[in-house]
Amino acid sequence: MKLFVGLGNPGKEYEQTRHNVGFFVIDELARRWNVSLKTAKFRGLFGTASVSGEKVALCKPLTYMNLSGECVRPLIDYYGIAVDDVIVIYDDLDLPSGKIRLRLKGSSGGHNGVKSLIQHLGTEQFKRIRIGIGRPTSGQPVTDYVLGRFTEEEKPAVDKAVLRAADACEQAVTAPFIQVMNAFNE
Repeated sequence: MKLFVGLGNPGKEYEQTRHNVGFFVIDELARRWNVSLKTAKFRGLFGTASVSGEKVALCKPLTYMNLSGECVRPLIDYYGIAVDDVIVIYDDLDLPSGKIRLRLKGSSGGHNGVKSLIQHLGTEQFKRIRIGIGRPTSGQPVTDYVLGRFTEEEKPAVDKAVLRAADACEQAVTAPFIQVMNAFNE
């Protein structure tokens, strides 16, 4: 089973924020694959499907970003999912808005959700799809920026990036991740 985890924060007040682009991708995959994300398991929303003959699971942790690992670790333990079959999708301040970058492993890069995953999984060796949200330009605190909404100018590029990230996830169901990286890294 492959597990796709989108990082974000639960609740109406965070729904359309920059920090929730991981949730946007999971919502897009759920739409494409007709997966209901209404099952609350292990402090997250969870659903499964069969895609191209492969069993896949989608997850949106409801632990808030900084505790994402508290949802993912019990989920992979319960279902016996190998860490190598986990793909995490999240926002990245170091990429321009709308760019995506796939990686096989790496540090948290200061991202608290990824930091929690590394802590709970005991490794930095998990696949990632990072979606650029850019950095604040006007001296705005980073926390306010990531919890803010995309501007009208940013929205089209971010919407396109969400679709490209979902396309990458679809390819990753059956193709080696390195091949998906070569096709989608910008």
